[in-house]
Amino acid sequence: MRWRLLVTEAAPGAWNMAVDEAVGRAVADGKSLPTLRFFRWQPPCLSLGFNQPYSVADEAFCKAHGLDITRRPTGGRAVLHHHELTYSVAVPLGLEPFPRDLQGCYRLICQALITGLRQMGVAAELSSAPESLIPPKSAAPCFIQPAGGEIVVGGRKLVGSAMRRLGAAILQHGSLLLDWDSQLQAGALGLSSDQSLRPAVVTLSEVLGHIPPWEELVAALASGFAATLEAELHPGGLSEDELGLAQHLAREVYGHPRFVKEKEHVMTGAWEQAPGRDATGG
Repeated sequence: MRWRLLVTEAAPGAWNMAVDEAVGRAVADGKSLPTLRFFRWQPPCLSLGFNQPYSVADEAFCKAHGLDITRRPTGGRAVLHHHELTYSVAVPLGLEPFPRDLQGCYRLICQALITGLRQMGVAAELSSAPESLIPPKSAAPCFIQPAGGEIVVGGRKLVGSAMRRLGAAILQHGSLLLDWDSQLQAGALGLSSDQSLRPAVVTLSEVLGHIPPWEELVAALASGFAATLEAELHPGGLSEDELGLAQHLAREVYGHPRFVKEKEHVMTGAWEQAPGRDATGG
């Protein structure tokens, strides 16, 4: 099956989430190929799960340290995007070899990531913790504990992910931890230290003893997706429609205070028709 591979430049949080939704909508409408995307965040950004209260974020700390705050279209818990590789997958429901249930799709995407990580010598595996949906309004940070089906190394979470259905497609995105900044990880959430966070997570730097070059990371993970999903990955860019929609969403939704702080905006199009269900998150 032919897929599109997007490797986009580091960008603010509002733009990254706007692009994810724009691509997801285009795939759901049959206007774009199934898409695998890799990206980074600049400046670092705290993203809240779709249903989380804004009070989870320490706004004063984030402003003082130059951190963005946005809200994801997916559920799950707060994530500080810093020193990480982020992936997203937008794929039509039922496309081979994906099952039609969301948990099955989630696990298949995680398996593709594991295949890529193992090519780099990372002994990654799916968590054996019981599968459960994360409470949508939980204030706990994403990486505080692995949920069922999360990617772990030695029982500690390396990749946190979230999924949402929109119309005839699914959107899943997640974070591969490359390194860890104790002050920012704790402070963005109003914590005095990262003692409640750090024992539960592991970084690629810890596992490998170094952080591989960005191009090497992307190549290994893309190879894992190609092998697991029997996908032909073709590098591409955003369509004009996707670019226009992303610009609108970045301005009116993901970068708008009323949505980020109060979730007042009503999403339109595919989100309105199919409000979505979280398979898992954080």
